[in-house]
Amino acid sequence: MRIDKYLWCVRYYKTRNIATEACKKGHVTVNGQAAKPSREVFPTDKITLRKDQIVYQLSVLDIPQNRVGAKLVDIYRRDTTPEEAFEHIEMLRLAKSHYRANGTGRPTKKDLRDINDFLDYEDDEDEVNE
Repeated sequence: MRIDKYLWCVRYYKTRNIATEACKKGHVTVNGQAAKPSREVFPTDKITLRKDQIVYQLSVLDIPQNRVGAKLVDIYRRDTTPEEAFEHIEMLRLAKSHYRANGTGRPTKKDLRDINDFLDYEDDEDEVNE
């Protein structure tokens, strides 16, 4: 089975076209080699793919006949992605939401004044130190 079709069948990509584009961009490797979309996959192959800033590592256990349900995906692949990859994404998400909550929009005038005062304060310290 083609690698792009396999990744679509085991639900890593929503469409085959997206899976094909990922292969063309070099986000997918099979056994350590960059994979073209037409590359055949076989059981025991090791696939590495980069999606949403996570590098997934999986082993092919079996080849499905067509796209499978989410509950049946584990029959056809073994996910060996380290937990650190998911923790890293969670830390990035928390860091982005730390300063301003989602949906609060642009900085207010008060926020801008506070930022400018802070930056001016740092500039004043630099001039005093020289």
